[in-house]
Amino acid sequence: MSLNPRHVDLFREVVRHNGITKAALSLRIGQPFVSRAIARLEREIGFALFERGRGGVTLTVEGEIFLREVERNQVGLDYLARAARDIRARGSGTLRVACLPAFTYSLMPRIVAAFAKQHPDIMLSVAVHSPERVWSLVAAGQCDVGLARPQPGFAAVDDELLMTMEAVCVLPRQHRLRAKRSIRPKDLQGEPMIAVAPSATHRSRLERAFEDAKVEVRTVAEIQYSMQRCALVAQGLGFSIVDPVVARDFASSRIVLKPFLPRIEITTVLLFPSQRPRSRLALEFCELVRAETAEYRKEVGTPA
Repeated sequence: MSLNPRHVDLFREVVRHNGITKAALSLRIGQPFVSRAIARLEREIGFALFERGRGGVTLTVEGEIFLREVERNQVGLDYLARAARDIRARGSGTLRVACLPAFTYSLMPRIVAAFAKQHPDIMLSVAVHSPERVWSLVAAGQCDVGLARPQPGFAAVDDELLMTMEAVCVLPRQHRLRAKRSIRPKDLQGEPMIAVAPSATHRSRLERAFEDAKVEVRTVAEIQYSMQRCALVAQGLGFSIVDPVVARDFASSRIVLKPFLPRIEITTVLLFPSQRPRSRLALEFCELVRAETAEYRKEVGTPA
């Protein structure tokens, strides 16, 4: 059995207006058209919906049961209609983002706050992971946007350059090199260094810079994330070469930031699952990311 949705809608209107004539007047259609539609619906379902009388129509027992089913299904249709309007207006009700710990100190909170102000009804889920894990989540379609360093060997991911910045040297505030405009490997001979983890993409470039300058430093710790390295520099443990985003966000009275030469570039990319189109929410979130990171694209300092 395949019911005509229009006939079902007219049935609901007749019940709502307590009469075929009233329903027709309200809908601005002919009363015979409504009568024929109800009669046809009754033939299709095999029982009478109304008892007709001079005073109007009255639902039969079967008609009352049928009405309850119609209303119950209509609630589901109304919900779907509202959901469709919401999706059309602003996309899915949840946006899932994965990013590096480097962005969680102040950058991501600013972006999340701005996004929440624009979309108060949207839930923003932010997961903090290593670069490899961020790429994996995006590749698997488990998040809508990722912020990470470039990684080889991942399929099903579209990557877009967000920014390329130059690493900075972070020194304790009272360090002997604090007055220099920039820092070179030769300046750091014998200094204690808080090194980045061996898996970091710029670790080999940093080692090569010291090797080329024939400079030896004392590695006193290896820490994966820039924020923790900055914290150890603030404690006077040594110097570190770090991501400028974290360094500038972490800057305090206990550390100083200096350009490092030769330049070591640190690149950040936006990631998207390639197997599905980007939602409107994802695009708007990325616009906020670009706006908030614009300041980090400025030069950290002028080399001496």
